[in-house]
Amino acid sequence: MKIALVGYGKMGHMIENAAKSMGHEIVATVDVAAKDATCLVAAGDYAAVADAVKKSGAEGVIEFSHPTAVVGNLNALVPLELPVVVGTTGWAENEEQIASLCSKVGGTVMRSPNFSIGVNMFYKIVEEAAKIMAEYSEYDVAVWEAHHNQKADSPSGTALEVARRVMSGNKTKTQMVFDAFHERPKANELHVSSTRIGTVPGTHTVFFDSAADTIELTHRARSREGFARGSVVALEKLSAGLKNGTLSKGKLYGMGDLF
Repeated sequence: MKIALVGYGKMGHMIENAAKSMGHEIVATVDVAAKDATCLVAAGDYAAVADAVKKSGAEGVIEFSHPTAVVGNLNALVPLELPVVVGTTGWAENEEQIASLCSKVGGTVMRSPNFSIGVNMFYKIVEEAAKIMAEYSEYDVAVWEAHHNQKADSPSGTALEVARRVMSGNKTKTQMVFDAFHERPKANELHVSSTRIGTVPGTHTVFFDSAADTIELTHRARSREGFARGSVVALEKLSAGLKNGTLSKGKLYGMGDLF
């Protein structure tokens, strides 16, 4: 497949290496700062992003840019009607708008806070565990995550999805709290805390705690290479699904649609 990469930082370079090792061709790398990108664009010039992708002859796009740029990029890319895989996080409040755009112009986007197969299995484990533990009111639950100190958003998109799975399984938790507490937390509040340090690729833990004991469920990434390879696999599956009719144009998909 001919692939265009929008966002050519560390992850973009990893995705390029992964895609090439899997037999794909990278026909464009677009960025606002990376000097080795095939196309440098001015920050905020989303039309230039779309033009570079269109001229490249790409058959699919992987977007791994920045939370401040992702929505602008998608507004420009979706009308090209190419399958677009998005790994950038921090734009959940704009998902409905992008879904509406997809429906209007026939574009297709797959977004995920984490393309790791292990993480997507972790989501399912967490949701089932939350259902089981919700039967025992003596156990409280919380979510914690840690990432490298170059990560631009907090909490991570993965942590937010983990928290959503906890709340899906445990209906007593109805509100996420990300800030420090200055009073006792309410029973309906789910604390989602974050740490930024060093070069941690990503660690996510769910705690179930009682006076008697603590249960911890943890997913710990060893490197970000798994995320890079997973994004290429996601584009492969998205493209194949559109061709064989198991997926439809004009929709916003998630990794859950692949499992």
